[in-house]
Amino acid sequence: MTLRTGSLVLRPIRHRDKAVWTALRQRNAAWLAPWEASSPDPEGFLPTYHQMVRSLTSQARAGAALPFLITEQQPGSRDARLVGQLTVSGITWGSAMTATLGYWVDAEQAGRGIAPTAVALATDYCFRDLGLHRMEINIRPENRASLRVVEKLHFRDEGLRPRFLHIAGQWADHKSFALTAEDVPQGLLGPWLESRRAR
Repeated sequence: MTLRTGSLVLRPIRHRDKAVWTALRQRNAAWLAPWEASSPDPEGFLPTYHQMVRSLTSQARAGAALPFLITEQQPGSRDARLVGQLTVSGITWGSAMTATLGYWVDAEQAGRGIAPTAVALATDYCFRDLGLHRMEINIRPENRASLRVVEKLHFRDEGLRPRFLHIAGQWADHKSFALTAEDVPQGLLGPWLESRRAR
């Protein structure tokens, strides 16, 4: 599944993206380090790139995740520039119809509205096309850049989750934000883009 609005394109992550993905992650190592998932097992390790792609692809086939790269493609160009990653994970069907969304964006592109646009685009797809009911985003209280994303999109603050995820080597508190489909009957993307044009 590929999602697009203007020059922004969300497309599936692929094994052949390794070189450009790795280069972007290395360039952003200091920017992303405070927010990086880590293993609570002292002997544990994080997956390699190919292990990550295999796992995400398997989850996608099972209907449990939507792993996207965030890219920009200018009109008339066949090339798209990688600017980040967005994953809808933990998709739960049945009586819950919920998912969790996470993202990161290249530090050099921060502040351009890429992250809120990508989050709005993916959330609208999950609500309208997949029929999900709730989208949740969990953010470290110290992560001002990510907090601005949910503020701009009017995600509801649902409070603090103490020691929620193992991040950068320790159990870390997160603030939980969510929207349900009833909160955004017009969708997220249209109102967000309109608010940007009105500035």
